[in-house]
Amino acid sequence: MSSKTDARLSPGQRLSRGLRYTAVGPVDVTRGTVGLSWQGAHSAASSLRQRVEKSKLAKDLAKEFEDAQVAIAGELAEAREVLANLPQAIADARKPKRRPRPIVLVAVGVTVVGVGAVAFSIIRRSMQPDPSPRPPSVEVTPKP
Repeated sequence: MSSKTDARLSPGQRLSRGLRYTAVGPVDVTRGTVGLSWQGAHSAASSLRQRVEKSKLAKDLAKEFEDAQVAIAGELAEAREVLANLPQAIADARKPKRRPRPIVLVAVGVTVVGVGAVAFSIIRRSMQPDPSPRPPSVEVTPKP
């Protein structure tokens, strides 16, 4: 049984190994150089992509910031207008209210008293017992 380890080398390790061993040197040197070039190009492209995304994000944020500033300016203008009209609104709120006319108060009082009298008479009648249709069992006339 043989244990064969197939460790993948990084391009830098491959380049150094290729320079060390002359038998496989040209192949390893070529593969290491291509690998390092590929990694460098990939890193540069990735970095460039990140910069582009950051610049797009910065542009989007700048646009959102401008929109927010416009909205806040509009809200502040409305608030200034409300504050400018506030003294007049307070003065209008403090004006004395008109009292109800005395005739209306008298009419309401008479109505309440009339309704109370009718209710009292209805309740009073309902509390009296109904007269019996039969004659009384005791003589009603007092003796002299």
